[in-house]
Amino acid sequence: MLSGMKVIVQIPCFNEESTLPATLADLPRSLPGIDRVEWMVVDDGSSDRTAEVARELGVDHVVRLPYNQGLAQAFMTGLVAAVERGADVIVNTDADNQYRGADIARLVAPVVAGAADIVVGARPISTIAHFSPLKRLLQRMGSRIVRGLSGTTIRDAPSGFRAFSANAALRLNVFSAYTYTLETIIQAGHTGLRVIDVPIEVNPPTRESRLIRSIPSYLRKSIVALLGAYTIYRPTRLFGGLAVLFLLPAGVLAARYLVYLGMGEGAGHVQSVIASGVLAIAGLFMIAIGVLAHLLAINRRLLEELRYLERVRVLGQRDAAQRQIARSASG
Repeated sequence: MLSGMKVIVQIPCFNEESTLPATLADLPRSLPGIDRVEWMVVDDGSSDRTAEVARELGVDHVVRLPYNQGLAQAFMTGLVAAVERGADVIVNTDADNQYRGADIARLVAPVVAGAADIVVGARPISTIAHFSPLKRLLQRMGSRIVRGLSGTTIRDAPSGFRAFSANAALRLNVFSAYTYTLETIIQAGHTGLRVIDVPIEVNPPTRESRLIRSIPSYLRKSIVALLGAYTIYRPTRLFGGLAVLFLLPAGVLAARYLVYLGMGEGAGHVQSVIASGVLAIAGLFMIAIGVLAHLLAINRRLLEELRYLERVRVLGQRDAAQRQIARSASG
């Protein structure tokens, strides 16, 4: 276990002045094995007194975005800001007090022990009273899909209650404007980060979810996010599968025509040749797109690595400058 460790609990907020006090009151100010616990509110362009309430209640860091940019952007802004402020572990929680502050110790422990890079709090979906049967089913199905896409064993992929090592925080990039929950697990699974989950409990609801305004809207946006992430991280498999969907019936139609041709009835089945040709062209087109997407994915991974190294370099320079200032002040 490392010494001198700092945990920063970040809370992305948008117009949360009414729910923030209860959320902060539930957060810990000390954790086992941690020297310092600090709180940070990321105010995503709120029009109410969210930032002022945060300061009045003793929040250590308030980061304000100039306008509302969405949960995913607020989350990423918080991760970077927390690392810049010296966090060794960053915990993300929601402003509606859905997650119990007492479970933060359970989230942080595997990261502190070096057993995981990202820890996700797995809610007891089947026993949460305010979750409808349909919502429970969708949560389980979504988590199963994310497990398949990411190669992880996460049981509750939509959970936003998470702990990140500083290194994992620097490596993550979110492209979705809707939410970070699904994409970050898929990305982590494909970048070699160790992702585990731990069981947690939840508090009674304080308000309606702003992320899930309706089931159809949630499904549509989640499907788009999953497809986008899959296109980014598994383009060969995606476009290869689409190519098979076109080439297989093209082959069947071509074989069908050859059978009729051998029977001397080819003239009456020219439409099979036309359909086969169209499908074959579409399949080859999917293969070409897959090759290009694969090359772009390689380039993206290189750019992500360069971005990570640049973040590390900038933070290293900043730490060195602060140490130099401290030495000068003490001398």
